[in-house]
Amino acid sequence: MEARQIDGSNGKLTAEVTGEADEEDGALVIRRIHVLMRLVAPEETGEKVERVHAVYATSCPLYRTSHNAIPLISSFDYRKTGQPPPRSADLPEVTPSTDERKGR
Repeated sequence: MEARQIDGSNGKLTAEVTGEADEEDGALVIRRIHVLMRLVAPEETGEKVERVHAVYATSCPLYRTSHNAIPLISSFDYRKTGQPPPRSADLPEVTPSTDERKGR
């Protein structure tokens, strides 16, 4: 984000990472990883944020290393500066159907 002059410092950009795992032959196997990014930024950066989110996977080490073996799904919650931060109850439940775009 900062390469596109979007300030992610001081808690403006955070991420919550969750994984889905199953047990297979007595060992845990990771089936899916979801990254939910939260950003607070001025309203005029909204389109830029969407463009960055659409292409960042090509530069993401986790995605580039793992995407052929584990589906990596990401989404973002964008709040304009001055809006209250999201409460967990306000966010959609993360399921594969929420955002099927691998790495985005």
